[in-house]
Amino acid sequence: MKKLMLGNEAVARGAYEAGVTVAAAYPGTPSTEITENIAKYDEIYSEWSPNEKVALEVAIGASVAGARSICAMKHVGLNVAADPLFTVSYTGVNGGLVIMVADDPGMHSSQNEQDSRFYARSSKVPMLEPSDSRECKDYVKQAFEISEKFDCPVIVRLSTRIAHSQSIVELGEKVDYSLKDYVKNPAKYVMMPAMARKRHVEVEKRMGGLREFSNTSGINNIEWGSKDVGVITSGIAYQYAREAFGDVSYLKLGMVYPLPENIIREFAKEVKTLYVIEELEPFIEDQIQKMGISVIGKALLPVIGEYSSQLIREKILDQKAGASVKIDEAVPVRPPVMCPGCPHRGLYYVLKKQKLTVSGDIGCYTLGALPPTESMDFCVCMGASVSGAHGMEKARGREFGKKTVAVIGDSTFMHSGITGLIDIVYNKGNSTVIILDNSITGMTGHQQNPTTGYTIKNEPTKQVDLVKLANAIGIERVRVVDPFNIKEVDKILKEETQVDEPSVIISQRPCALLKSVKYDGPKKINMEKCKKCKQCFTIGCPALVNVGDHIEINEALCIGCDLCTKLCNFGAIEKAGENNG
Repeated sequence: MKKLMLGNEAVARGAYEAGVTVAAAYPGTPSTEITENIAKYDEIYSEWSPNEKVALEVAIGASVAGARSICAMKHVGLNVAADPLFTVSYTGVNGGLVIMVADDPGMHSSQNEQDSRFYARSSKVPMLEPSDSRECKDYVKQAFEISEKFDCPVIVRLSTRIAHSQSIVELGEKVDYSLKDYVKNPAKYVMMPAMARKRHVEVEKRMGGLREFSNTSGINNIEWGSKDVGVITSGIAYQYAREAFGDVSYLKLGMVYPLPENIIREFAKEVKTLYVIEELEPFIEDQIQKMGISVIGKALLPVIGEYSSQLIREKILDQKAGASVKIDEAVPVRPPVMCPGCPHRGLYYVLKKQKLTVSGDIGCYTLGALPPTESMDFCVCMGASVSGAHGMEKARGREFGKKTVAVIGDSTFMHSGITGLIDIVYNKGNSTVIILDNSITGMTGHQQNPTTGYTIKNEPTKQVDLVKLANAIGIERVRVVDPFNIKEVDKILKEETQVDEPSVIISQRPCALLKSVKYDGPKKINMEKCKKCKQCFTIGCPALVNVGDHIEINEALCIGCDLCTKLCNFGAIEKAGENNG
């Protein structure tokens, strides 16, 4: 049976067919749908973990216990999981362990363009890279076999285009995988220095076997065409190169670490001009040059952004032919914006009004940095808002701290904000931390988290009480407020930023896109009452439109959250369908 599948969906199918027992992840675009799809297979235990480090540790524990396990994350999540990654390379596995990582060239939904291939090399873990959905499924299955054959975790790297593109996948049967016996073996699995030194020796032996495997396994393939040009490539870049170069010769790498040196040398001897096409860093190119092989890559192609067949033609083929390249700049853009009815909008209005310095975090609410709210001063990574606010106060003193707050989402607080809050209490800080509780993990598409009371399979579970949690950490001042109650938010913010102790404000209103959230329906402007003061525009709702001589509400976008009515001093905003005077 054949089926059209997203790359992420095909990864999930590969995990199922490989006989996976345990899957763990933290949602992060572009990897989120991997575990969402795995959760549809009842045979696999799956979970949303509080963060990527925990997810990998859960998968490692399952592997040591004899199960095949998989965890998934985006590229910046691999930073969080790096600690267990480097050590599980030493311990090795029992049941197969596969780590899915999805890079994001072009930063469609990320704060950097990190190249995860360097993690494979640094941790001495093999890495595979599929170029379509069929390979996503097949490579995941092969990764489990490699993991168990070489006693190591295997990383499978996707990119945004591979994760979110569709192609045909042939479905197979689930393998009959039985749990391997668990045998107590501290020398292998307890990484104190004496054991770790011996395991490092095993890692180096393993690398020799993996290099030979890369040359002989068939996962790296030569496709002969015209030998005037040879292209070495992998992943989505292979698809772009095929479209741009046409009938030339290709060395398509399925295993990007370790590289198949013998195959590369064989290929290079046969072609006149050799190119390496790879997004982001010259990872493959640098290694080939160290082999003493002349190759063209980043001298012509950028290390920034996402590639396309058009870009390759422009940078290599058209330039070589001396063609004049025209680029159409008239492409309409869609600026990112908080959704109509977003619960964060009212809070950001007050933050800007009070001219507070805002230490921000990763999530929907990061969009508060953009006009017109412009209520975020810096944002680094998950959880950094809380720690960062503490650092700002310690650097500039309490008076500066009284005008500084941290904002962090409920899921992000669970991910890595708790430790920062503990740090504030322990080290006698005075920061005000605002937890934006919208009852879901928002930006990645409404995944459950420990504060929602439901698992990945929507089964009821214990719900973390943020008030009790803050109290247990040592926060004595905890306030809960509806962010659409602007007067109350204004009052509480003024009070909490002035006290000489740390405090937590929980800004609590569910995401407007949740199915359970119902508003009264769209609003409209009463033209007779409207004074065109444009005060309503200060919240940045996309449903409000300035058409020149008057202001309108786009009823197709407006959900009727009523926030704008609280800003209008003239009562000009009414429910659509009411008498307009």
